[in-house]
Amino acid sequence: MEQATSKIFVDNARTRVSEWRFAPGAATGWHRHAYDYVVVPMLDGNLKLVTEGGDEQIAELKAGVPYFRNAGVEHDVINANDFEYVFIEIEFK
Repeated sequence: MEQATSKIFVDNARTRVSEWRFAPGAATGWHRHAYDYVVVPMLDGNLKLVTEGGDEQIAELKAGVPYFRNAGVEHDVINANDFEYVFIEIEFK
């Protein structure tokens, strides 16, 4: 499976801001969020979230509509669209 790519724009003592790009079907790989974070979708689209135990859900995201998650989330994120998907992730250290 193709890997999603990230580019860090800000990384200081308090905040990290990254852009994530996913080709169709690309995934982040299994990871655990060490910090509280906000995701800002850049496009309308769907991401498949695979959680511990293999549970899957589709997140329907809207461009510019952010969502917040607490530290400790563990998952793999997969682009469920037939086009490149992009979001900005803001982590609070």
